[in-house]
Amino acid sequence: MSDVVRWAAFSCVLVPVVLVGYGISLAGATGAALGLAAVTGACRALLRQSERCAARPAPVRSCGRRGRRGGAVPGARRGGRRTG
Repeated sequence: MSDVVRWAAFSCVLVPVVLVGYGISLAGATGAALGLAAVTGACRALLRQSERCAARPAPVRSCGRRGRRGGAVPGARRGGRRTG
């Protein structure tokens, strides 16, 4: 992960320098740098969260319990108005 963050930080510095070199205003380049820094921070947080989730052992599921919508008879409805 640290390599990815290093490259992202490098791009946050390099992009504004290149933009100023091509004639973009300093305020525009600063805005681009802040935007890149925000995206980098969000991606870093998501990457850290996914690494934590991947490090956790998978929960053991019991075969006897069904999910929220599962039932004994496929296609059967519960509740509601009955006709007929």
